[in-house]
Amino acid sequence: MRLDDLDARDRAILRVMQQDGRLTNAELADRVGLSPSACLRRLRLLEESGLVAGYAMILDQKACGLPGTAFVFITLDQQGRQALDAFEAAVKGVPEILECHLLAGASDYLVRVVYRDAADLERIHTEILTRLPGVVRVNSTLTLREVKKTTRLPV
Repeated sequence: MRLDDLDARDRAILRVMQQDGRLTNAELADRVGLSPSACLRRLRLLEESGLVAGYAMILDQKACGLPGTAFVFITLDQQGRQALDAFEAAVKGVPEILECHLLAGASDYLVRVVYRDAADLERIHTEILTRLPGVVRVNSTLTLREVKKTTRLPV
């Protein structure tokens, strides 16, 4: 199933659930104008189709003591499959890295890092990022303020 295959009710279910994934089926059904049984059937089909990747609790970064965000451009010494695989496997084990994207352009990867303070960012830079397999250059950009952040896709 693709997003283009969905009708207005399925899209409404996805929009409402992206806003509040903790709704009961009865609450969801009421908001999208379906009976609870029809709503549950549609939700299960959406989950089984692969459109729903999962459910998660979103924590407040600052309340967790991690007020800093840095976007870090990383360049590797090689771009062969083995070098990329080694780097990507290592990144998956670093909890401070929340996102990692392979790029087409001047840098090979863009990672989003969270940190407590300047000393913590320095630790992450010197003890983690520069020691990842194949890294030859690290260029960090620090955020001053978060203007928009969402996990909701436009469905």
